[in-house]
Amino acid sequence: MQYVFWAPLTAFTAALIINWWLAGSKLAAITLDHPNRRSLHHSPVPRTGGIGMLAGILIALGTLVFDVPGPLWPALGILLAISLANDVREIAAPWRLGAHLLAAAVFVTGTLAEHGPVVMAAAALAIAWMANLYNFMDGSDGLAGGMAVFGFSVYGLAAALAGGTEFALVNFSIAAAAAAFLIFNFHPARIFMGDAGSIPFGFLAAALGITGWLRNDWTWWFPLLVFSPFIVDASVTLARRAWKRERLWEAHRDHYYQRLVRMGWGHRKTAIAEYVLMAASGAMALAALGAQRPAQLAVIAAAGLAYLSLIAAVESAWRKFRAGIRNEA
Repeated sequence: MQYVFWAPLTAFTAALIINWWLAGSKLAAITLDHPNRRSLHHSPVPRTGGIGMLAGILIALGTLVFDVPGPLWPALGILLAISLANDVREIAAPWRLGAHLLAAAVFVTGTLAEHGPVVMAAAALAIAWMANLYNFMDGSDGLAGGMAVFGFSVYGLAAALAGGTEFALVNFSIAAAAAAFLIFNFHPARIFMGDAGSIPFGFLAAALGITGWLRNDWTWWFPLLVFSPFIVDASVTLARRAWKRERLWEAHRDHYYQRLVRMGWGHRKTAIAEYVLMAASGAMALAALGAQRPAQLAVIAAAGLAYLSLIAAVESAWRKFRAGIRNEA
């Protein structure tokens, strides 16, 4: 029991102390997030939270005999290096994307070689997309940190139920570090996670999701359902912008969560609504994991219908909101 208790507690405590220090230190001025066209904040905010979270996780893993694939570490190192560089001084998008694809390739080459080139290529693209969509969804106070708390906690529960104690503790430690960060990031945010947090966390969501599948702790659809609040919002938004022939690489405020904030929900209400959605998707994933195949398909179909309904509701509210603005003008 003491062994189970200490790793997540260590991650939480270390991330809490480091983020508290980073939020008020001179280092905060080096990586300030200045408002831009994508932003929902109005004044510069330090984006050093990712450093604190990752440091807390690494310190916690030092207390464990952890069970993750070896290629995860060089891949994570590549992503952390390019992301830190981008936080300090913006790196051109093609270079960042190239590094993300390289990291994904390093991971899949070392873990999925026996599954063939088609599976490896699909997995590499999925990992790179997950890293980027997590970054896209890190635009409102408390949102990305909350997704990490819920998502990796569900991973941990599923791994524990499958008997993988060490793997469960890795995931619980990530969730605990994110919970410590969330204390400083819930509205009004005193610190952001920056690319050094969002890109590695998106990578970890995908890489550990694949790891759990390889370990037979869960099936292939489980990580997709667990992180579906982010996957659906980012993917549908990208598809919608591509349909309108908008420049996909340009900053924008057209994600559904951004629309909710802009329509008057604010950061707090939007975050809480997203937490409810995250908890529901995680609970559905866990419930379906041990069910028979027909029941699993029914849960996935129900989740799809729920997302279609939510998208339709937000689209309708957004049209009315925009119409109201035009009428006032």
